[in-house]
Amino acid sequence: MLRFCVDRGRSDSRNPLIVHVEAPRYLHPVPEALTRAILRHRVAVVAAWAAVVVVGGLAAAVLPARLATTFDVPGTEAQRAQQVLLRVFRESQDGSFTVVVRARRPTPALRRELAVAARAVPTGHLAPPFQASGGIAFVEVATKLNLQHAKGWTEALRRALPPGALVTGQPALQHDLEYVLSGDLRRGEAIAVPAALLILLLVLGVSAAVLVPFAVAAATVTGTLGIVWLLAHAVTLVSLVPNLVELVGIGLAIDYSLLVVMRFREELERGAEVDDAVVRTASTAGRAVLVSGTTVAIGLALLLLVPVPFIRSLGIAGLLVPVLAIAVAATLQPALLSLLGRRALGHGPVRTEAFWDRYAAAVMRRPVPFLAVGTAVLVAAAIPALWLALTPGSFRTLPTGPQSVTALRLMTSRAGAGALTPVQVVVDSGRPGSALSPPVHAAVERLADIAFHDREAYVTALGPKPPYVDATRRYARVLVVGRHEYGDPASRALVGRLRADVRAARFPEGTRVLVGGAPAQGKDFLDRTYGAFPWLVAGVLALTLVVLLRGFRSVVLPVKAVLLNVLSVAAVYGLLVAIFQWGVGDPQIEAWIPIFLFALLFGLSMDYEVFLVTRMREAWEELGDNRRAVSLGLVRSGRVVTAAAAIMVATFMGFAAGRIEGLRQFGVGLALGVLIDATIVRAVLVPSAMALLGRWNWWLPGRRGEA
Repeated sequence: MLRFCVDRGRSDSRNPLIVHVEAPRYLHPVPEALTRAILRHRVAVVAAWAAVVVVGGLAAAVLPARLATTFDVPGTEAQRAQQVLLRVFRESQDGSFTVVVRARRPTPALRRELAVAARAVPTGHLAPPFQASGGIAFVEVATKLNLQHAKGWTEALRRALPPGALVTGQPALQHDLEYVLSGDLRRGEAIAVPAALLILLLVLGVSAAVLVPFAVAAATVTGTLGIVWLLAHAVTLVSLVPNLVELVGIGLAIDYSLLVVMRFREELERGAEVDDAVVRTASTAGRAVLVSGTTVAIGLALLLLVPVPFIRSLGIAGLLVPVLAIAVAATLQPALLSLLGRRALGHGPVRTEAFWDRYAAAVMRRPVPFLAVGTAVLVAAAIPALWLALTPGSFRTLPTGPQSVTALRLMTSRAGAGALTPVQVVVDSGRPGSALSPPVHAAVERLADIAFHDREAYVTALGPKPPYVDATRRYARVLVVGRHEYGDPASRALVGRLRADVRAARFPEGTRVLVGGAPAQGKDFLDRTYGAFPWLVAGVLALTLVVLLRGFRSVVLPVKAVLLNVLSVAAVYGLLVAIFQWGVGDPQIEAWIPIFLFALLFGLSMDYEVFLVTRMREAWEELGDNRRAVSLGLVRSGRVVTAAAAIMVATFMGFAAGRIEGLRQFGVGLALGVLIDATIVRAVLVPSAMALLGRWNWWLPGRRGEA
């Protein structure tokens, strides 16, 4: 039951904030008693979050040293091959360096000098052969260290090497790219923070309330990074995590905070006491934040079920952001607003209600054309997604400047694109001494001959001595250097053919043959990741429907929201193909991006749907008129949603300003998703569809009078 009174002033859509409503039960996800308790202890709450900011900031400063990006996938053939290489040949695929020197051939003196330098790294040793090509020589410094520990010894190895020697390989690349990622993050913040400040001033006017969203963002980001630092002691987290947490955290936290601040000001403008306004805000805007944050968290939580550590790592970091954003919005923000009081009322904000009133009227008059045109635009944008090409990674897109990248490009230009990341075929004969027995040795040579004649093979290497046979002569291996780098489709196809060729080589019974190396790791990463993707999609759709069913108290609205979001995400995929594959970037999209975009965008896309439909639902409860409710909801949410979307787009474009191609693709995808959702979906498709559905929007089985 609703109790309401109407001010004696003018009552129309240009003055929509005149109805004082006692909220129905579905608007109270946060108990009023909890909000009141926070207000009683508001100083302590603010002090506690200030401590979180300080501790989290300190943790963030030392976090990069505990991060490492690896595409290892447990249980795959490539991972089993890597274990053999580590245990038997004392070589860690991810923890080995490559030293490049300008020399036509390696002299004995150079070999000795490099062997001494290799011992600067724990377990480090030269792994023959010492190869020469095109005026350069290069050799691997093999270690038993994992990637996270090996990268910390990059500078020690460089200091130990003779002048002119260059270091590359996975550890060196990871070490050098930390500085690039750090610079990209500062550049992104330099874009996001001023843009957010400008938009907040336009929407809130000159007011102390402008500072509240930044306080909320600081608590969200530092709190998340503090937890990530703790988790990094137990699990491997990728180097992209700080950039992901900070930029997504800034956008999401400011987004939620702006919604709450705007609703708080509405309550103050109605004449409510400060604490009562905070409580009312927590039960309305707080509900929208809770539902929206939950939908974001659902998609990211399901990434934890993908059996790939890289994806799980991003999922862990991403999941923590909305969880912390909800916690901060439910605790710190009410305390700050209570302390701020009526000083939250600003001077000179831009008013847009008249525009949204006219626009809403136009949509209500002609919903069919709006719905048809909006749908056609998204379908057209989605069509290029049919040509989506994926890669587990690419050396081509690494930024110029770092020594490891310079050495890599020198090496690949002289010795071939696959020189740093050969395919490694590991043969386990079953018992010591059998690797060189005639049946096994003949089968190894047959496999090597097949590989030699493969169109993708550039160099094929094998032999009866180390490093091709271990000391016990139980294990043998064949190195196949491809003509393309490890992430290229041609390299992955080579791995597939070699695995099929094992049978043709006719190995004796009991012999185990594993095809590994970086190209095989990339193939297994893609296969395992996208084998789980359909289940991720199904899980996100199902759980989102459940959350929205409870949030909207309707069957029709959640189904509509899910369908529109699927179309919106498909449009983002299509635009990424058009921009990067067909335009300015790499001809392939990094494989983690479509999955993470789906998980994150599906939740973010619900933000504005929740904000908009929540206001429409309130108007429906007030008036019982669907068209009037849809129109009022659009008017009441138009300014805040537009501002929130603009902040989010500006924040995500901070990713696009960086030098790491994957993050650029990710940032552009997020910005496009938010832009599409806040314009075509929220402003065109949602109101036009709801105008056509009429009272069926609010239908819920068991509730009479809803349709």
